[in-house]
Amino acid sequence: MQKTSTSAPFKVRELYKLWGRKLELDIITGKKGLKRIIGLNRVQKPGLRMIDPIIQLEDGKIQVFGRTEVNYFENLSPKKKRKVSDILSEKDIPCFIMSKGLKPPKLLKEAFEKKNVPLFITNLYTGRLIPSLNNILEERLAPFLSVHGVLIDIHRLGVLMLGKSGIGKSECALDLILRGSKLIADDVVEISQIGASNLIGSGPENIRHLMEIRGIGIINIKDLFGTTSVMDKREIDMVIELSQWDREEDYDRLGLYQKSYNIMDIELPYLVLPVSPGRNTATVVEVAVRNQLIKNSKVFSVEELHF
Repeated sequence: MQKTSTSAPFKVRELYKLWGRKLELDIITGKKGLKRIIGLNRVQKPGLRMIDPIIQLEDGKIQVFGRTEVNYFENLSPKKKRKVSDILSEKDIPCFIMSKGLKPPKLLKEAFEKKNVPLFITNLYTGRLIPSLNNILEERLAPFLSVHGVLIDIHRLGVLMLGKSGIGKSECALDLILRGSKLIADDVVEISQIGASNLIGSGPENIRHLMEIRGIGIINIKDLFGTTSVMDKREIDMVIELSQWDREEDYDRLGLYQKSYNIMDIELPYLVLPVSPGRNTATVVEVAVRNQLIKNSKVFSVEELHF
């Protein structure tokens, strides 16, 4: 495992480019400020802070203006409008977004243009815009790490396969794909922690859907087997480690006790499966996944045995 890192802050330009269509964003002014940095994973709605003479807003946090903020601004005297516009435009805010298709006040628009502060409008209502933005930011700025392994969806269970280089992880995954499983990542799996207990895995964009098979080379799973054979990301539900068969090793033969694997302080069900010539690893992995699904349903036949 590599050391856990925190995703680097990113520019407003990336938000606009990647999620602008989803959020129905139209930039009104401040295009030169698209290089501003988004550093916090929650947005802020000023609300009553607008009444504060200095308007205390958190640096690095996207601000959402709804009807409350716009109505308050429009009811100010011309002098106070200029003062509020100057205060808002001078703060270290990545960008402002006006919801419900509200028309930006002229003085506010001019101040943002002068200070290169991006101002967007969207037709989305505030109640939908804020949760959508928070989900995007939480995922984009989540703690993450990279591991050497394969992530595959088997019977709707996200399985992270680990093991030494050359043990046969990719070949096992390929066999499972032929049986209907879906590839998320091969060789490098990037894992992000979303919320308190969810781990989301994906592959680096430049090698997404690619797999290296010794003797064949690099193949594109999506091109070979179609879009139903791949996924861009998947929650990780269990970890299976492939290990070279060792006669001296005392492998679990009853499965009465569930081992766990810790990733970013989150415990996942964990199995070590020995690999040896003539053993159909893909079949064993698939059975292990089916067995875990039964365990998850709290109906586990082995526990009914009496010794």
